[in-house]
Amino acid sequence: MKKMKLIVLDIDDTLTSSEEKHTDALLQAMSEFGIDNVDTNWKNYAHATDSYILKENYEKTFKKEFSLSLIPKFEEIMTDHFLKFPDSGEVLGARKMVDFFINNTDYGVCFATGSILKPAYLKLEQAGVQYYPEVLEASNRVYTREEIVKSAINKAESYYQVDSFNEIISFGDGLWDVTTANNLNLHFVGVNTKNVEDFEKTNVKYRINNWEEFDLFKAEKIFNIK
Repeated sequence: MKKMKLIVLDIDDTLTSSEEKHTDALLQAMSEFGIDNVDTNWKNYAHATDSYILKENYEKTFKKEFSLSLIPKFEEIMTDHFLKFPDSGEVLGARKMVDFFINNTDYGVCFATGSILKPAYLKLEQAGVQYYPEVLEASNRVYTREEIVKSAINKAESYYQVDSFNEIISFGDGLWDVTTANNLNLHFVGVNTKNVEDFEKTNVKYRINNWEEFDLFKAEKIFNIK
């Protein structure tokens, strides 16, 4: 089936129940880098991505410029910590819905996460969510959510062999996901229950508590997708 529309999926607490242990692994890895006293209110950062959070705290701690060349070592340490936690589960219905998108619709699927790459792979694998590495973008090479999402879309265009998609729906659980979708002029669906107030303040048109509630026909009607 030709894929002329696209689904963009965040991972942590959108597809996998993994935000808490992700944060723990991130903080433990920063501690091994000599970085402590980290502000964990991600809304206080200009960009809620692992690489940007690491950059900001590295520069504050060591009073020198951060380099992305440090990411591979940081990724290795963070992944080791992440593996010490129990496996990530799915957000209810995520596995089935991703399979549905891939196998039964004219929507392609890509993944855009603020996480470092290797833990992102692990989350999806542990939760049993189908994914293709070729269409997954993380924060190893860039700092902003917008760059991550645009890169994931570009990868999807190449993977599905289209010049551009007619419609794109982005899914996420946080304020930064809404903001990114708005900045890139994408349709947005809020997932999960913890940021309902943020979704209401930003006038999110469609929100679900979990994937068992998602109705593609309803979403297309709300977003006027033909």
